[in-house]
Parts: sequence; C-alpha cells; structure tokens
Amino acid sequence: MADHTYDYDVLIIGSGPGGYVAAIRAAQLGLKVACAESRETLGGTCLNVGCIPSKAMLHGSEKFDEAASGALARYGVKLGKVEFDLAALLADKDDAVKGLTGGIEFLFKKNKVDWLKGHGAFKDAHTVEVAGKAYTAKNVVIATGSSVTPLPGVEVDNAKGIVVDSTGALALPKVPGHLVVIGGGVIGLELGSVWRRLGAKVTVVEFLDQLLPGMDMDVRKEAAKIFKKQGMELRLSTKVTACAVKGKKATLTLEPAAGGANETLDADCVLVSIGRRPNTAGLALENIGLDLNARGQIEADHEFRTKVDGVWAIGDVIPGPMLAHKAEDEGIAVAENIAGLTGIVNHDVIPSVVYTMPEIAGVGLTEDQAKEKGAEVKVGKFPMLANSRAKTNHEPDGFVKVIADAATDRVLGVWCIASVAGTMIAQAAQAMEFGATSEDIAYTCHAHPTHSEAIKEAAMAVTGKPIHI
Repeated sequence: MADHTYDYDVLIIGSGPGGYVAAIRAAQLGLKVACAESRETLGGTCLNVGCIPSKAMLHGSEKFDEAASGALARYGVKLGKVEFDLAALLADKDDAVKGLTGGIEFLFKKNKVDWLKGHGAFKDAHTVEVAGKAYTAKNVVIATGSSVTPLPGVEVDNAKGIVVDSTGALALPKVPGHLVVIGGGVIGLELGSVWRRLGAKVTVVEFLDQLLPGMDMDVRKEAAKIFKKQGMELRLSTKVTACAVKGKKATLTLEPAAGGANETLDADCVLVSIGRRPNTAGLALENIGLDLNARGQIEADHEFRTKVDGVWAIGDVIPGPMLAHKAEDEGIAVAENIAGLTGIVNHDVIPSVVYTMPEIAGVGLTEDQAKEKGAEVKVGKFPMLANSRAKTNHEPDGFVKVIADAATDRVLGVWCIASVAGTMIAQAAQAMEFGATSEDIAYTCHAHPTHSEAIKEAAMAVTGKPIHI
C-alpha cells in the first residue's frame, strides 16, 4: 500500500496516547509510518508526567495511608511504627514510567515505525522539518497534545519546588507542610490527595461554587463532602489574584469569585492546576494556512481531517475532552480513515475518571445536561453503603446514579463514586454504546458479591424496584 512519491504514507507529530496508537495502527494496516517526538522518551504527557506517574503516586500513597492510619488492624494486620520513604515512592514511579515508555519504543520497532527525534514543524502540507531535516508524507497527523494552562499573577518554577504545575507536583523533594492547590478539577484533586495522605495539610482553592466542573451535580456535591471528611480544606467560589514567593514560602492573595475584600494565604507549596491548553506553538501552522479556533484548537471533521488536504488532527489539539483514552480511540480511527477504512469515535460515550479514593467516574450526560437537551428523565440511585462487597471491604462512601430517558428508557448517563468506579464505568459505557435501556442493565446478571452490582441496582431503581434499599 506504500506510496513511493513520499518518504512516508503517514507522519505523525507527537507520540502521546493519540500519536503512538495512530502510528502503530497505521503500520499494522501496511502503511509506511514515522512519528516525530522531541521528548527523550515516547508516550507524551500521559506516560511521562501525567496519567501513569500520578497513578503510581496515588497507589503508593494509598498503601502508606492504609498502613499508617491503623486501618489494617481490623483485618488482624498489626504494625509497629510506620515510616515513609519518599525517595522510594518516587523511584517506583520512575520505574513504572520507564517500563511503559520503553514498551512503546519496542512496539515502534516491532511495527517498523520510524521515530524521528526532534520537534516537528510544517514547511508545507506534505513536508515536516524535524531536527533540521525535511521529511515528506502523503498524510500528516497532528497529535501534539496539551500543556498546563498558566494562571496570570502566579509564576510556576518547578525547579524551586514552591510554585509548581502537575509535573513539579510529581517530583517534590519533600512532603510540604501546607500545599495549596489552585483548581478543584481532576488533576488538582488527584495530586492533592496524594500529598494529603503523605502528611501535608491541603487547601483547594476553586473559582466555581463546586469541585469537578463538567461532572454531574450530585457527584460534585458528594465529592466535596468526602474530601472534607478526609481532611482537605475547600475554598470554593474563591479566586487567586496574586502569588508572592519569599524564601521557601509562597503567599497567595485571594478574594471572593463574585468580588469583595481580599485576604492572604501562606503555603509551603502551591500547585497550579486550572486546566490544559492545546500544544500548537512551533508547528508553523501558518505555513499551511491552518488557523486555530477561539479556544486555540484545531478544527477537524468527524473523520479527523482538517481544512488542509492531507493534514489530520486528533487528541487534545481538537475540540472535546482532553483525555488519553479519547485520543487513543481517535488515533485508531484516523489511521483507519487514512488507510481507506471507516474509523469512527462515538464522542457521546467517552468515560471520565478521577483516581482519588474513592474513585469518581461518569459517562454520557449529567442530569442537568439531559434536561437542557429537552429530555424528560428518570433517575435511579443506589448507595455503595448498601452494596455487600463495598460494605464488607469497609468502603461505604459513594453511590451509582443512572439517568434514563423517561419515554424510551434509554440510558443517557451513568455517574458513580466508589473505590473502583473507574473500572465499573466501563460496563456503563459499553451498555450505552449498544443503546442499552436501564431495563437491559437491570436484567443483566451481575456476579455477587461485586461493586458492579451497584450499577445493576441503580438501573433497577430507575423503575423503582431496587432490592437492597
């Protein structure tokens, strides 16, 4: 299938979850493929300084908290003085990253994908310059991901470890006495929960009146209760207007989001986590006449074509949730479309997960979104406290919520808080992909005792017939 008019059939700029998956899938389909990546290792933000290292830190901090809090004693596990070694946890995180990024390099070699080491920039629509050398390709896929959104008045310097972004928060040299997290979204809450478990006092400052924007309101309210119970201080409806660093301390200036008198808040470490923005700088898009939309994103159609013939875009640089698994699915789809097959991503069924403890997950519409679209809805909820496995494991926090269309019973959204919510949500996503009704889920036999039975019971609750409440 290779076209010898060009150096490559497909050249992908960026090796994150979207880019590396697109490269491997395109190679599997018989195309000659290259991937330009300027990092020392493949995998993009997700594998290097995002999804993977943060999960290693979350998992390790949960183990420490379980041991140090004495929670294991109820199971007959009695420990003496529990000590914490931060260097060991960071080394374990680095080992996880090394193994997975190395795994992608192996897959590139196995599938004969050329890694072009360096930053890719367009000379024209079919020519990309990498490290001073020009490469031609029939198709170019932009998969450059996203980076941290800066906050005016707050200067990040990861090297000093006082005002950091998510990358710096994964490598703090010591547990801060007081960590202030600016932003009550997924990343801030995950990393805040890591350092809280390791001994830091954590204050979360959020501009909105609830945490976790974009999630179902019941989930947002319940999450706030849980984090407060765990010891996090939540400063909602509050904005940060300035940050001054003196010595090894930072002083933030805060004021009510609606306006009003300001106050100051001292911190040993400040984590700026207010969102991410597309990585498009340095691509020389002006050379191919490709403009950005008002949010700095590249517009692409449902096949991931941009307005420039032969140039495609996927992942965080195009509209939609900035999630690794969304980019992966788009990577497979764009490769199949380039190869002449039909690659499709159902953007209405993209699950999202917050990997705190308990986990928080959702897929589809929130209750408010469903109503805004004009749907009359039926809602079923089931508390994890009434789930036999969660109760036995002493994991009572959370619930499952199923939102269904009142007329058709078709499931519009599922939201849950549970220790394994991130795994549970896959069932809901698959059910929705097949157009399931709440009755379909309710009459599907679920293994007992499992956390997933809560999804079955919530689905039963849509029509008012749960068993265990």
